[in-house]
Amino acid sequence: MKGTKKQTVLLGMSGGVDSSVSAVLLQKQGYDVIGGFIKNWSDAKDLWSGECQWRGDRRDAMRVAAKLDIPLLTFDYESIYRKKVVDKMFKAYAKGVTPNPDVLCNQEIKFGVFAAAAKKLNVDLIATGHYARTKNTSDGITHLIRGLDPNKDQSYFLHRVTQEALAMTKFPVGNLRKPEVKKIAKSLGLATAEKKESMGICFIGKQPMKDFLRTRIPSKPGKVVDPSGNVIGVHEGLDSVTIGQRHGFRIRVCRNAGLQECGPWYAAAKDLSTNCLVVVPGKTHPDLYSSEATVSDLHWIANQPTAEQRQLKAVVRYRQEPVPIQMTERGKKLHVVFQKPVFAVSPGQSAVFYQGLECLGGGIIV
Repeated sequence: MKGTKKQTVLLGMSGGVDSSVSAVLLQKQGYDVIGGFIKNWSDAKDLWSGECQWRGDRRDAMRVAAKLDIPLLTFDYESIYRKKVVDKMFKAYAKGVTPNPDVLCNQEIKFGVFAAAAKKLNVDLIATGHYARTKNTSDGITHLIRGLDPNKDQSYFLHRVTQEALAMTKFPVGNLRKPEVKKIAKSLGLATAEKKESMGICFIGKQPMKDFLRTRIPSKPGKVVDPSGNVIGVHEGLDSVTIGQRHGFRIRVCRNAGLQECGPWYAAAKDLSTNCLVVVPGKTHPDLYSSEATVSDLHWIANQPTAEQRQLKAVVRYRQEPVPIQMTERGKKLHVVFQKPVFAVSPGQSAVFYQGLECLGGGIIV
């Protein structure tokens, strides 16, 4: 309607193609867009230029903002990020479990302090370049829905976002597939159109996890044993090995008394009391699969599902095929039984629950 005031959106612009195209789409939808670059980490260096990685990312965000004629604000959350995400991550790794820093980052930073900043700026909405969708129902609830692109859906990482934050969030690329997003960026000549996707730790960058852990956690080498207890190799620390991985340890003996198989070897269990890593030969070994799990620290996006709800499924790692489950409450925890055995159920990782395309929430595997 003529004379209606435009809504303002604070868009998290990371310097990547997804958030860049999100800005374009929001403008086309009639929103006034303000870019928001979040600086969380200043220690990481770009492998090519040698400069702090965040500077290069912000420069890319600035180029896109300038082309689209939108303002770009910088939010320095480094101290909060260290306390709320990095410190918690190191504490978990020191205990021998494998946390998911991207889940924490979304909960505490992007949909935590960043969303709070939007309110202080009297901005109507926030937006990010995540591949996810939302759906509002007549009961006033905002539901989290999988992204249209099954290869890029990021609802797994968003399962701890609060209802309040989700209600004020838009995911502009959630209804697109990645090739479509890149095509839009290229057609408009955006500086980020050909930029490679970052696959590193949220905001910290692309660096080996083992090297990052060693900045705080000393190496504690130990033995690698096969299922029969034969010592066949060494590891440099249980903290740097995730269940289901093929790396983080070295096999020195391939065949010896009682050892019939010769790999490839996968991490199957950690014995913290003896500092031993148990490995098994082949990805189909039964010790790599679990039929049940206990989940704690639960968060539900809307309402907690009941045991009577049918067709509930769970995902215990990103991009894993959802598996039908049955669940039982045990105090503040859930006992989850998988309809078929699941590969590499790892303590510290997130178990995320779905009903159809809707992400219901999740918790931490213990």
